[in-house]
Amino acid sequence: MVVLGAGLIVLALLFLSPFYFVFANSVKSIEDIQLHTASLPTKLEWVNYGRAWDVLHFSRALSNSFLITVLSVTSMVILSSMAAYRLVRRPTRGNKFIFLLFVTAMIIPFQTLMIPLVKVGRWAGLLNHLLGIVVLYSGLGVSLCIFLYHGFIKSIPQGIEEAAAVDGCNPYSLFWRIVFPLLKPMTVTIIVLQCLWIWNDFLLPMLVLQKPDLQTIQLAINSLFGQYVKQWDLALPALVITIIPSMALFLALQKHVIDGVAAGAVKG
Repeated sequence: MVVLGAGLIVLALLFLSPFYFVFANSVKSIEDIQLHTASLPTKLEWVNYGRAWDVLHFSRALSNSFLITVLSVTSMVILSSMAAYRLVRRPTRGNKFIFLLFVTAMIIPFQTLMIPLVKVGRWAGLLNHLLGIVVLYSGLGVSLCIFLYHGFIKSIPQGIEEAAAVDGCNPYSLFWRIVFPLLKPMTVTIIVLQCLWIWNDFLLPMLVLQKPDLQTIQLAINSLFGQYVKQWDLALPALVITIIPSMALFLALQKHVIDGVAAGAVKG
């Protein structure tokens, strides 16, 4: 047990080491970052955070990323929960085929879809619009959400819905007032997974958002790296600011994530 515990501690330190480098170097001057990367800072350069915030127009980038993330995840939760409920409770051949299509879409690499996606986005007028990228994120992420909801909804006894229907609930009231609250563990799981994906995504915003005032935080940070110049003293503080919201979200909701994954795996 001692050996196992020591091994786990070493493994944890190994995985946490990137966080140390990011946090420690975010308060160093550019000279210290280049010469003493692994050492603790001898002088705390907190001014790096203010400079990064101003140079990158970070408030604008944060608001863009926040708006995109919230709208995308909200649309995924609403659409996928209703779709999964319909697919589970009406197991016709057509619905089974539709579910199979959603599952199949999960295994298609995004790189194979990039060029067609951009062409369709340009044709539909979705490029260089925040709502446009919300539509694209919703379309790309809804397959996983439906898959997770589908397995979880199977665990909900139909007797609850039948009793609500007898009491006079129409289909929409039945879903939103009875079924959807029971999906809380899986809903929280989906929210965390999709928020982390969208918040940290770089490729899709790079393809879709070309205007500087529409930059997300990942695009803003990428602008600090050129062919000849790499502004680590600004990029690392920006990364710290970016990491904090996602870490806070995960730590606050991790219990519900574990419950949702366990329930979906066992009961689905």
